[in-house]
Amino acid sequence: MKRINLLHIIIVFTISMATAKAQVGYNTSSNDFWRNVQFGGGIGLGFGDGWFSGTLSPSAIYPVNDQFATGVGLNFSYADQKDVYTATIVGGSIIGLFNPINEMQISGEFEELHVSRKFEFDGSNLKDNYWVPALFFGLGYSTRNVTVGLKYDVLHDNDKSFYADALIPFIRVYF
Repeated sequence: MKRINLLHIIIVFTISMATAKAQVGYNTSSNDFWRNVQFGGGIGLGFGDGWFSGTLSPSAIYPVNDQFATGVGLNFSYADQKDVYTATIVGGSIIGLFNPINEMQISGEFEELHVSRKFEFDGSNLKDNYWVPALFFGLGYSTRNVTVGLKYDVLHDNDKSFYADALIPFIRVYF
C-alpha cells in the first residue's frame, strides 16, 4: 500500500484553506493571512527515579471563518528509562476544528509519527524504527482561546502507538 507523503497532504490542505477563505469573501493577501494565523501547542515534562520524558508540540491554525479553523502541527518527544528503554518520536499533524457554538469544539487531527526506540534486556539491545499514524476525533469545551476536552484515536495500535491509550485528554491553547 502506498503511503501518502505528509508534505503533499500539508500542501493540499494549505491550498484548500486559502481557497475556502477566498470563497467566503475574505481578503487573502499574504499580510492578512499571517495576521490571522494563531499559534499554540503543548509542552510536556515528566521525570522520576531513573526516567524522563519530554514533549514539545507547536502548532498553528488559520480561522477560515467564525466556526472553522484548520492548521498544522509538529511533535518532538523523547523518553528514557535508565537501562530499560529509550525513544525518540518526531512527526507532524493536520488539524481541523469546528465550533458549532462558542463553547463547543469538535476536532479532527491526522498525525504521522516516526518512532525510534531501543529496549535493553540483560545486556542485549532491541532497536525498532517505524512510522505510525493516528487519526483523532475530539470534543472539547472552549472558552476564548483555550479548549479542554477528550480525543480518541480510531487507528490506535497497542503495540505500535506512541500513546498508551486511544482516549486522550487535551488542553488546546492558541494566541
